[in-house]
Amino acid sequence: MNLLLALALAAGPASASDVPLAGAKAPEFALAAQDGRTVALKELRGRWVVLYFYPKDFTGGCTLEARGFEKNRKRFAAAKAVVLGVSMDSAESHKDFCAKEGLGFKLLSDAKGEASAAYGSLRSERPLSARNTFLINPEGTIAKVWLDVSPAGHAEEVLAALTALRAPKAAK
Repeated sequence: MNLLLALALAAGPASASDVPLAGAKAPEFALAAQDGRTVALKELRGRWVVLYFYPKDFTGGCTLEARGFEKNRKRFAAAKAVVLGVSMDSAESHKDFCAKEGLGFKLLSDAKGEASAAYGSLRSERPLSARNTFLINPEGTIAKVWLDVSPAGHAEEVLAALTALRAPKAAK
């Protein structure tokens, strides 16, 4: 077992203080996607990033959540946002999950749990990612955080927040 993962599991559940909050610099990561390519946060500067952590491919809630993001994929793209799902499943599992569900966005493999830990999204009861979402602005700062989200309607909730944050500020 990876030392970071072992330490995170021994420390118990992530507390709210372990989660980077809005206004904080987003922790960097470089993870393998279902297509075998590496996706690094630093390469996405200039775009909004929806980074959603979820427990496991092919499970009910995770499928519902992924379908919600897929349904709204064109709307996220129009808002200059990239959607990235992250779990501790393998890139091969992600490839199969994307094929089965017709997902056209990237799913990233965090097999060692390092990104999940950096985002305070590592569950302690067993090595799985917690269902948390981070909206990262084009400068690499966290703009909004959702913890322990409900999969139903979550993509629409994130899209609404993204739209509000991108809206021009009213003249004073």
